[in-house]
Amino acid sequence: MEFHKQRTTNNKQQTTKFRLSRTFFLPILDIFTLGIWGIVLLKYWHSGELNLLIHPHYFGLIVVTGLALLSIAAWKMLWLLKRWRQHVSGRSVNIPLVQHLSLFPPGLSSSLLLVIAILGLIVKPKVFASDTAMQRGISESVTVTRLQPQAFKPLSKPEERSLIDWIRTLNIYPEPDTYTGQPVKLKGFVVHPEKLPPKYLLVSRFVITCCAADAYPVALPVKLKVNKDKYPVDTWIEVEGKMITENLEGERQLTIEANSIEKIDKPDNPYNY
Repeated sequence: MEFHKQRTTNNKQQTTKFRLSRTFFLPILDIFTLGIWGIVLLKYWHSGELNLLIHPHYFGLIVVTGLALLSIAAWKMLWLLKRWRQHVSGRSVNIPLVQHLSLFPPGLSSSLLLVIAILGLIVKPKVFASDTAMQRGISESVTVTRLQPQAFKPLSKPEERSLIDWIRTLNIYPEPDTYTGQPVKLKGFVVHPEKLPPKYLLVSRFVITCCAADAYPVALPVKLKVNKDKYPVDTWIEVEGKMITENLEGERQLTIEANSIEKIDKPDNPYNY
């Protein structure tokens, strides 16, 4: 009889410990998730990788969010430690659980977010390249841009215009003959559309309006003196030459007649805004 009572008491103690461990486990999981996400956001900002993910206008918001997540995680950790001391001292511990609608069991959503955050610390953001440019429609119209040109003021010197400056200028004044003979010097990565002749390629860059999810490519054709195979896809180049008008893909298009092309390193910030 005494053995049965002792066994019952041990079972109750084990059940109580299990409930307490589960009661503390979920808040600890949430704390780690919040903290790691705060570290991820601040790490991207500090390393400069945030340039590959979001428009610079939102950098301040990202930093504030990262600090806020770390602050919330620290506050919740202090609160949980207080409850743990109450448990150790023998007082009853009551940790209210937040009630909300979820498709996942308790703890699973936090676990998934934690795994994604850890991957964010390990995996570096990938810079968009020619394959993404082709998928997003660069071959359909090389002069189309989603930018609003109403407030755009072109630079006085054509050779100082970037690729996106030229695209904006074409949005306002689309007649290519207007720019014939103007000098040009710009940077971008190489794209090889199948429809272009062997001595033509596209020099392209991605434009971010909000974040990498809405990044889209802009490009201009380049007329070469050699076959385009000399410049593999995704190679970053600096093109210097003059503007001409060419009939490409059945349309008159503003084209760069290259006098010199220099291969360059990929810039730290490969996107335009």
